[in-house]
Amino acid sequence: MFVLDEADEMLSRGFKDQIYDVFRMLNSSIQVILLSATMPADVLDVTKHFMRDPIRILVKKEELTLEGIKQFYIAVDREEWKLDTLCDLYETLTITQAVIFCNTRRKVDWLTEKMRNKDFTVSALHGDMDQKERDLIMREFRSGSSRVLITTDILARGIDVQQIGRGGRFGRKGVAINFITEDDRRSLRDIEQFYNTQIEEMPLNVADLI
Repeated sequence: MFVLDEADEMLSRGFKDQIYDVFRMLNSSIQVILLSATMPADVLDVTKHFMRDPIRILVKKEELTLEGIKQFYIAVDREEWKLDTLCDLYETLTITQAVIFCNTRRKVDWLTEKMRNKDFTVSALHGDMDQKERDLIMREFRSGSSRVLITTDILARGIDVQQIGRGGRFGRKGVAINFITEDDRRSLRDIEQFYNTQIEEMPLNVADLI
């Protein structure tokens, strides 16, 4: 059996050729299973090269939003102001645990250094680390000895932390706050449309919602 989790990312972010090379080495009798919370049309097309007469189990888009997670955005005029906005947010909110997602590994390292310089206790997690180091960081975060995890989206999509849940699964509550510049607005609207949801601007009383 060949199982590929987070298939949409693995087949769209430069791993496609490697996955195909692995697939070609497999015996033709092996069962292939692709799993993902989202499966865009272009990735579904790619799967035709990997799958043999597959059975598709697809969840409707309108069933993907998570009831327990309230989603907001904060408009930030410039990318470099996101750090100050984040620090201001931490000073006004009581946060038991948080995951901060960055778009790149470099941004994870940059933000980790900046927040540590401001005396925040944070952990960082990304694909340049070896598995042993990642496991240690996740154990610290799960146990609560580390309360803030800064990571890239592809590495953290599957993490399950008792207080947070996997991004709100199993009825756990939380708040997701997106920092967006003018350049990010298009992406935000695309996300709203794809997941059939609406992301409002963060209200002043957000502390009451956490």
